[in-house]
Amino acid sequence: MSINTIIFDLGGVLIDWNPRYLYRKLFDKEEDMEYFLANICTGDWNEQQDAGRALEEATQLLVNQYPSQADLIKAFYGRWTEMINGSIQGTVDILEQLHQDQRYPLYALTNWSAETFPYALANFPFLQYFKGIVVSGEEKLKKPDRRIYDLILNRYNIDSSKAVFIDDSLKNINGAKAVGLHTIHFQSPQQLKEELLEMGVVV
Repeated sequence: MSINTIIFDLGGVLIDWNPRYLYRKLFDKEEDMEYFLANICTGDWNEQQDAGRALEEATQLLVNQYPSQADLIKAFYGRWTEMINGSIQGTVDILEQLHQDQRYPLYALTNWSAETFPYALANFPFLQYFKGIVVSGEEKLKKPDRRIYDLILNRYNIDSSKAVFIDDSLKNINGAKAVGLHTIHFQSPQQLKEELLEMGVVV
Protein backbone atom coordinates (compact mmCIF):
# COMPACT_ATOMS: atom_id res chain seq x y z
CA MET A 1 0.00 0.00 0.00
CA SER A 2 1.42 3.36 -1.03
CA ILE A 3 -0.26 6.13 1.00
CA ASN A 4 0.73 9.67 0.08
CA THR A 5 -2.16 11.74 1.52
CA ILE A 6 -4.06 11.70 4.82
CA ILE A 7 -7.57 13.11 5.32
CA PHE A 8 -8.91 13.60 8.85
CA ASP A 9 -12.41 14.06 10.17
CA LEU A 10 -12.45 16.61 13.02
CA GLY A 11 -15.28 16.07 15.54
CA GLY A 12 -14.77 12.83 17.42
CA VAL A 13 -11.27 12.36 15.98
CA LEU A 14 -9.33 15.54 16.80
CA ILE A 15 -11.94 17.63 18.64
CA ASP A 16 -13.99 16.25 21.54
CA TRP A 17 -17.54 17.41 20.76
CA ASN A 18 -20.59 15.95 22.46
CA PRO A 19 -23.91 17.70 23.29
CA ARG A 20 -23.99 15.77 26.57
CA TYR A 21 -21.22 17.99 27.93
CA LEU A 22 -23.78 20.82 27.88
CA TYR A 23 -27.01 18.98 28.59
CA ARG A 24 -25.73 17.20 31.69
CA LYS A 25 -25.71 20.69 33.21
CA LEU A 26 -29.34 21.23 32.22
CA PHE A 27 -30.95 17.91 33.16
CA ASP A 28 -31.14 16.32 36.59
CA LYS A 29 -31.65 12.83 35.18
CA GLU A 30 -29.52 11.16 32.54
CA GLU A 31 -32.54 9.37 31.05
CA ASP A 32 -34.39 12.68 30.55
CA MET A 33 -31.35 14.11 28.76
CA GLU A 34 -31.06 11.04 26.54
CA TYR A 35 -34.76 11.24 25.65
CA PHE A 36 -34.36 14.91 24.69
CA LEU A 37 -31.35 14.22 22.47
CA ALA A 38 -32.96 11.17 20.88
CA ASN A 39 -36.35 12.76 20.20
CA ILE A 40 -36.07 16.56 20.06
CA CYS A 41 -32.56 17.92 19.37
CA THR A 42 -31.68 14.79 17.44
CA GLY A 43 -28.57 13.88 15.50
CA ASP A 44 -30.52 14.01 12.24
CA TRP A 45 -31.73 17.52 13.06
CA ASN A 46 -28.20 18.69 13.87
CA GLU A 47 -26.88 17.17 10.65
CA GLN A 48 -29.16 19.44 8.63
CA GLN A 49 -27.21 22.39 10.02
CA ASP A 50 -24.03 20.57 9.00
CA ALA A 51 -25.57 20.48 5.52
CA GLY A 52 -26.07 24.25 5.48
CA ARG A 53 -29.37 25.01 7.21
CA ALA A 54 -29.23 28.23 9.27
CA LEU A 55 -29.01 27.77 13.04
CA GLU A 56 -31.78 30.30 13.67
CA GLU A 57 -34.12 28.53 11.25
CA ALA A 58 -33.35 25.13 12.78
CA THR A 59 -33.91 26.39 16.32
CA GLN A 60 -37.21 28.05 15.48
CA LEU A 61 -38.41 24.91 13.73
CA LEU A 62 -38.08 22.90 16.94
CA VAL A 63 -39.37 25.67 19.21
CA ASN A 64 -42.55 25.75 17.11
CA GLN A 65 -42.89 21.97 17.46
CA TYR A 66 -42.00 21.75 21.15
CA PRO A 67 -42.76 25.15 22.75
CA SER A 68 -42.53 23.74 26.27
CA GLN A 69 -38.90 22.80 25.55
CA ALA A 70 -37.96 26.17 24.06
CA ASP A 71 -35.21 27.07 26.55
CA LEU A 72 -33.54 23.68 26.20
CA ILE A 73 -33.74 23.85 22.41
CA LYS A 74 -32.30 27.36 22.29
CA ALA A 75 -29.41 26.23 24.48
CA PHE A 76 -28.21 23.85 21.75
CA TYR A 77 -26.68 26.64 19.70
CA GLY A 78 -26.89 29.40 22.28
CA ARG A 79 -24.45 27.46 24.47
CA TRP A 80 -22.92 25.32 21.74
CA THR A 81 -19.33 26.00 22.80
CA GLU A 82 -20.02 24.14 26.05
CA MET A 83 -20.37 20.97 23.97
CA ILE A 84 -16.66 21.08 23.14
CA ASN A 85 -14.35 19.49 25.68
CA GLY A 86 -11.05 20.47 24.09
CA SER A 87 -8.99 18.37 21.74
CA ILE A 88 -8.36 14.63 21.64
CA GLN A 89 -4.71 15.02 22.53
CA GLY A 90 -3.48 11.61 21.43
CA THR A 91 -4.75 12.24 17.90
CA VAL A 92 -3.39 15.78 17.92
CA ASP A 93 0.02 14.31 18.80
CA ILE A 94 -0.18 12.05 15.73
CA LEU A 95 -1.24 14.99 13.55
CA GLU A 96 1.64 17.12 14.84
CA GLN A 97 4.13 14.34 14.10
CA LEU A 98 2.79 14.00 10.56
CA HIS A 99 2.95 17.77 10.12
CA GLN A 100 6.55 17.94 11.32
CA ASP A 101 7.66 15.07 9.09
CA GLN A 102 6.07 16.71 6.03
CA ARG A 103 5.92 13.40 4.17
CA TYR A 104 2.17 13.44 3.67
CA PRO A 105 -0.12 16.32 2.66
CA LEU A 106 -2.81 16.67 5.35
CA TYR A 107 -6.45 17.58 4.71
CA ALA A 108 -9.67 17.66 6.73
CA LEU A 109 -13.20 16.75 5.70
CA THR A 110 -15.75 17.62 8.37
CA ASN A 111 -19.50 17.67 8.87
CA TRP A 112 -19.77 21.02 10.65
CA SER A 113 -22.05 24.04 10.52
CA ALA A 114 -20.56 26.97 8.64
CA GLU A 115 -21.81 29.25 11.43
CA THR A 116 -20.00 27.47 14.26
CA PHE A 117 -16.82 26.43 12.44
CA PRO A 118 -15.08 29.81 12.92
CA TYR A 119 -14.97 29.00 16.66
CA ALA A 120 -12.96 25.87 15.90
CA LEU A 121 -10.56 27.78 13.67
CA ALA A 122 -10.00 30.36 16.40
CA ASN A 123 -9.52 27.85 19.23
CA PHE A 124 -7.63 24.90 17.74
CA PRO A 125 -4.29 26.06 16.28
CA PHE A 126 -3.53 22.59 14.88
CA LEU A 127 -6.17 23.20 12.18
CA GLN A 128 -3.48 25.31 10.49
CA TYR A 129 -1.58 22.10 9.71
CA PHE A 130 -4.08 21.19 7.00
CA LYS A 131 -3.41 22.19 3.40
CA GLY A 132 -7.18 22.34 2.96
CA ILE A 133 -10.34 21.88 5.01
CA VAL A 134 -13.69 21.03 3.44
CA VAL A 135 -16.56 22.07 5.74
CA SER A 136 -19.93 20.53 4.92
CA GLY A 137 -21.93 23.58 5.99
CA GLU A 138 -19.99 25.78 3.58
CA GLU A 139 -20.45 23.34 0.70
CA LYS A 140 -24.11 22.51 1.49
CA LEU A 141 -23.14 18.84 1.26
CA LYS A 142 -22.37 16.41 4.06
CA LYS A 143 -20.83 13.00 4.53
CA PRO A 144 -21.66 10.30 3.52
CA ASP A 145 -22.93 11.94 0.29
CA ARG A 146 -20.54 10.81 -2.42
CA ARG A 147 -20.36 14.33 -3.82
CA ILE A 148 -18.47 15.74 -0.83
CA TYR A 149 -15.76 13.09 -1.12
CA ASP A 150 -15.49 13.78 -4.84
CA LEU A 151 -15.27 17.48 -4.04
CA ILE A 152 -12.23 17.20 -1.76
CA LEU A 153 -10.52 14.76 -4.11
CA ASN A 154 -11.03 17.00 -7.14
CA ARG A 155 -10.33 20.31 -5.38
CA TYR A 156 -6.94 19.17 -4.12
CA ASN A 157 -6.04 16.67 -6.88
CA ILE A 158 -5.97 13.75 -4.44
CA ASP A 159 -5.63 10.21 -5.80
CA SER A 160 -8.16 8.21 -3.77
CA SER A 161 -6.18 4.99 -4.23
CA LYS A 162 -3.21 6.56 -2.42
CA ALA A 163 -5.10 8.43 0.31
CA VAL A 164 -6.43 7.33 3.70
CA PHE A 165 -9.54 8.83 5.31
CA ILE A 166 -9.99 8.75 9.10
CA ASP A 167 -13.47 9.13 10.67
CA ASP A 168 -15.26 7.97 13.82
CA SER A 169 -18.56 7.41 11.95
CA LEU A 170 -18.99 4.06 10.21
CA LYS A 171 -21.46 5.46 7.67
CA ASN A 172 -18.91 8.12 6.71
CA ILE A 173 -16.22 5.45 6.43
CA ASN A 174 -18.47 3.45 4.09
CA GLY A 175 -19.06 6.59 2.02
CA ALA A 176 -15.31 7.06 1.67
CA LYS A 177 -14.79 3.44 0.64
CA ALA A 178 -17.34 3.92 -2.13
CA VAL A 179 -15.08 6.49 -3.83
CA GLY A 180 -11.98 4.30 -3.50
CA LEU A 181 -10.37 5.79 -0.40
CA HIS A 182 -8.48 3.69 2.09
CA THR A 183 -10.10 4.16 5.49
CA ILE A 184 -9.53 3.92 9.23
CA HIS A 185 -12.60 3.76 11.46
CA PHE A 186 -11.29 5.80 14.39
CA GLN A 187 -11.82 4.40 17.87
CA SER A 188 -8.78 5.64 19.80
CA PRO A 189 -5.47 7.42 19.14
CA GLN A 190 -3.53 4.21 19.83
CA GLN A 191 -5.65 2.21 17.39
CA LEU A 192 -5.22 4.97 14.79
CA LYS A 193 -1.45 4.92 15.19
CA GLU A 194 -1.32 1.13 14.85
CA GLU A 195 -3.44 1.13 11.70
CA LEU A 196 -1.41 3.92 10.12
CA LEU A 197 1.77 1.96 10.80
CA GLU A 198 0.20 -1.12 9.19
CA MET A 199 -0.42 1.01 6.09
CA GLY A 200 3.23 2.02 6.03
CA VAL A 201 2.60 5.56 7.28
CA VAL A 202 5.42 6.63 9.57
CA VAL A 203 4.09 8.25 12.79
